[in-house]
Amino acid sequence: MSNILFVASECTPFIKTGGLADVMGSLPQALKREAKQEVRVILPLYDEMDDIWKDQMEYLTTFDVQLGWRKQEAQLFKLEYDQITYYFIANDYYFTRKGIYGYYDDGERFVFFSHAVIESLRHLDYRPEVLHAHDWQAGITVALANIMKPIEEMKTIFTIHNLKYQGVMPLHIFDDFFNLRREHIAGMEWDGMLNCLKSALFHADKITTVSPSYAEEIKDPYYGEGIHTILQERSDDLIGVLNGIDTKEYNPSTDPNLFVNYRSARSKKRQNRIKLEEEISLPYKDGTPLYIIITRLVEQKGLYLVQHILDEFLEEDVHFVVLGTGDPEFEIYFADLANRYPDKVKAILSFDEGLARRLYASADFFMMPSKFEPCGLSQLIALQYKTVPIVRETGGLKDSVSSYNEWTGEGNGFSFMNYNAHDLLNVLHYSLTIYGNTTEWQNLLKNVNKSQFSWKESAHQYAEIYANLVPESILG
Repeated sequence: MSNILFVASECTPFIKTGGLADVMGSLPQALKREAKQEVRVILPLYDEMDDIWKDQMEYLTTFDVQLGWRKQEAQLFKLEYDQITYYFIANDYYFTRKGIYGYYDDGERFVFFSHAVIESLRHLDYRPEVLHAHDWQAGITVALANIMKPIEEMKTIFTIHNLKYQGVMPLHIFDDFFNLRREHIAGMEWDGMLNCLKSALFHADKITTVSPSYAEEIKDPYYGEGIHTILQERSDDLIGVLNGIDTKEYNPSTDPNLFVNYRSARSKKRQNRIKLEEEISLPYKDGTPLYIIITRLVEQKGLYLVQHILDEFLEEDVHFVVLGTGDPEFEIYFADLANRYPDKVKAILSFDEGLARRLYASADFFMMPSKFEPCGLSQLIALQYKTVPIVRETGGLKDSVSSYNEWTGEGNGFSFMNYNAHDLLNVLHYSLTIYGNTTEWQNLLKNVNKSQFSWKESAHQYAEIYANLVPESILG
């Protein structure tokens, strides 16, 4: 058993903007339960966090963090929740703001956080053998751990959740925010800028990412976001581990957000569908399949493909609902689509977790034709709610969804390979054909019902990585 310290910028149930928080909330639990690892998590203490959590925190200490020529104060808090210990670093200047990202000084904020994590190791009632940092916001932590060696034998792992976001800042930031010799600039610089993610890739003992296919893709220039050459050089240390989901949290038989709970009965999904379409003012029509998209409305999610073909597909007898917010271009497009097809289309340009769950529980098909997708949790949630995913074969989508083959009866969804709008249209038409064939549809649903993506297997893979990093003599 290893002592692991997770470092991240968000974590359910405390604070969430996306899938990173879901992973941080469920993976430590799985590692403890399935692989007997001792995992603790350290996070920023944001003002946005609900007081219900703040009121339960135990104050530990206050310490100074040297950030270049400036000195900032950090307070360290501790909270026990669901058998996991969480630490929180508070600082009024950096974290007492509305929201958690999107500020001009985000780079500085998370450089401070990384410095504070390293300094906090002196004050924790815990001695980690592995520091496991997640995404660019925690990337500098890995570099500082390797350079400063606050715990001499401590190993480091860095997990890439999305290579697109790297935490890039002007290079002079190095002199402003680091008390390090200038020889260390090389490990943090990329393309003339200070790059938080590159810093972690350079310094980490091991690098993981959130699916095996994505681990291979990001070594290619098309997916490599300008940093693929480093990943090629570190190929032997790069490991893809497919994310799971918390199957207790995402469970249609117990989910309190649903109108009707169920295990796999289509009749109960239909009951959810009837009430859901009443809720969103879309006229229910028996025998008409419901296709949904639940996503951030951004290019990455394949929405340009959807724009090109959805009018043509809506000539079929189908219903379509989109839930999400994002780029104005896509919000305007879906709002206009709903106006033009009031009896077929609903565009809900906001986000509501309860409504998302009801959509998963009501739909027949879930669309996720991403341009790239490191892992994707939405297709796993769809499968958990017995909804058939339609995806492009990239990253974790490729690793979790196999296209239905009516000759062999295998496959738990539908997929297409090329980033091409008409390939998407073809697979949508094929899904409709299978839906209309009772025998094939039942075969497909049997495969969907068998699909399991809990954290169990992934937790054991991470435990093996930790065990290979930490010698038995250190584990004691």
